[in-house]
Amino acid sequence: MDSDSTRDPRGTHTNPVPRPMASVEGVGVPPMPSVPPMPDGSAFLTWLRAPRPQAAPGIWRFRYRPRPEVEPTVTPARQLLSGAVIAFLCGWLLCSLLWNGYLGDFWQWPWYVMAPDSWVKGEGGQVGGAASWLYTWLVFGVIFVLLGKIGHWGELWRRFGAPLLRRAMPVLRSTVPAGRGAASPADALPTPDQDPAEWPQLRRAGAHEAAERLAAEGKAGLMRDVDHARISRAWQGVRSGRHSLAGFTGAVLKDGAAACPHPSGDRDLPARHARHDLLTGQVRLGTTADDPRNPYQYRGAGLALGPDLLGTSLLAVGPAGSGKTGALVRPLAESLCLHALAGRASVVVVGAAGAGLGPAEAYDVVVRVGHPESVYDLDLYGGTTDPDEAAAILAEALVGDLADPHPGSDSRRSTTVLAQLLGPFRAVHDRFPSVPELRQLLDGAPGPLATLRKGLTDTGHASLLRELDARERQMAHPGDVGTVLADRIALLDRPAFAAFFDTSGQSRPFSLRAVDHPVRVRIDLPQRGHADASRILARLVLAQFTASVTVREDRSLFACLLLDDASGVVTPEAVRGIQRLRSANAGTVLTLRTLDDVPRPLRGPLLGATGCRMALSGLTPWDGQDFAEVWGKEWTETRDVTDRQIIAETPAGKAVHMLRRVITGQAPTARAVTVRQVERERWSASELAHGVPPGHAVLSLTTVQGEHAPPLLVDLRG
Repeated sequence: MDSDSTRDPRGTHTNPVPRPMASVEGVGVPPMPSVPPMPDGSAFLTWLRAPRPQAAPGIWRFRYRPRPEVEPTVTPARQLLSGAVIAFLCGWLLCSLLWNGYLGDFWQWPWYVMAPDSWVKGEGGQVGGAASWLYTWLVFGVIFVLLGKIGHWGELWRRFGAPLLRRAMPVLRSTVPAGRGAASPADALPTPDQDPAEWPQLRRAGAHEAAERLAAEGKAGLMRDVDHARISRAWQGVRSGRHSLAGFTGAVLKDGAAACPHPSGDRDLPARHARHDLLTGQVRLGTTADDPRNPYQYRGAGLALGPDLLGTSLLAVGPAGSGKTGALVRPLAESLCLHALAGRASVVVVGAAGAGLGPAEAYDVVVRVGHPESVYDLDLYGGTTDPDEAAAILAEALVGDLADPHPGSDSRRSTTVLAQLLGPFRAVHDRFPSVPELRQLLDGAPGPLATLRKGLTDTGHASLLRELDARERQMAHPGDVGTVLADRIALLDRPAFAAFFDTSGQSRPFSLRAVDHPVRVRIDLPQRGHADASRILARLVLAQFTASVTVREDRSLFACLLLDDASGVVTPEAVRGIQRLRSANAGTVLTLRTLDDVPRPLRGPLLGATGCRMALSGLTPWDGQDFAEVWGKEWTETRDVTDRQIIAETPAGKAVHMLRRVITGQAPTARAVTVRQVERERWSASELAHGVPPGHAVLSLTTVQGEHAPPLLVDLRG
């Protein structure tokens, strides 16, 4: 079946030789997340049938128990216990007074009215006596129920009695003989039309045989969460009309849980380090702290991200060692790789070599720029054949950081200079120039320019000759931007990169246009000794990514770029590109050590272009000020307490006050409490700089549908 997860992403596999598919018995493949594999498939079925209620943005929905949005009023334990005891004593006293007749017999008038005369006179025998006792205990029961409400007995049971009973339940279960205990939750299976393990959506569409085969595979332990997500993705293609029902059914009947495979043949990652739930598409990053500054419904809940949040892009700022790579980029890369295996997403991860972004076996393409053993090369021109488009992308990579960051500025001069050279060169050689050739052309070397002019004359490209003439005239003017471009391209014309950026067709270049397919890509940048070149390449990848995903025809595939350490990458054009990603079902994840790595005029637009913003522990106060401004203020209730000294007027009052002063050492005062609504910052710069514990972060979220989550204090280790 030709599904989204079976198309070859332009031949961009790590190993071009087709790899054998995993054994259908599941031998030697990674287990299900957080649960070991079982021969009968019970672990998979338990995961599949687990409740996932709807929740606020960012909440880990797997087995989530919703909480009220507003925190209920909690009575202090001492007050709760004393109130319950007093209510019981009052009830006992009142019943005793009624029983002994100290309050009269008014409470028995309903009995006198409704009961037969023989029962009232005590001639009803056992039936009348039982009825009289029943009425008496009913009255006493109503009294205790009313006083129990007043004394909060229910809250006392929920806070103290129920937890004690839950702790005692394991001991009680161990004493109950086998076969006499209550039915376990696993015994209460859902009905077939509601059981996801029975694939009811396939049955409703008439694909009963495929549903039976998949249900049998799941019960036999031959299906994983990735298989379920991948087949569900293929079924979405059938419902949307991209694939035929007959082709889908035939693939499932032939291969079962291994149907519609990813081009790599992988059905899981070599290892998992984070908790994933592919049914909701989430990866758990930590736990929302039980802090008064967090909304009540978030406190203690798991914090998770998915494509619905990453589609608005994410910016994380924190110093080295705060957890940007290990606690954020690595889990997100792992999650998106699983989505790619399921045919749902394409992911490009960019970072320094050895940054710990996952093993090479977890990716289809690994580009090690500057490494002599790298299988793949990086396409300098983004896989395009249009000289103007290639010039715009290359100009952004080379001098995008030198453009004026103020609104309205651009880098059109650099784009024009490159287009004046790339167009004629491609017309003559049917390819774009390599790095050494482009450097010579930008330097104005007479030999290459003369050769290019002769080639254009021989082929009769008069319009391109005018472009070359204009370039030669501009070279003679002072302040020509071609000199700056030549200096920047010289950073890539180094011996370490001699085997890279080849345009003659002798290498295997990778282009970001491959994100049209569910491909997993990792690009390692040469940080050591080539920091400037690494920043140029990072800007090149970001420019190619934003240019590629916005022109895709099929936008049902989520595309994401994870850029570890985006220092020197944020440019005016990059900010504009990030703003366009949300409508293209794509997003980026950028990490920075400090916002000082971004020009001051671009900090506000960058924070506004990203829907998810994370401030990790160790943030500087001036960085915290930018986050505090973008998160804004909220109305909160404050209580002002004022102690006022009491002045006695009478001699007796003065004597009492003197006695209190001698005993307590303080003058008698009267306390006045003023409650008012004020507008305050959600998180101040000082709190972000000094109030975030190590291993924590403050994170605000926005979904692609526009739902918001306020800044949350999150424990990234939970």
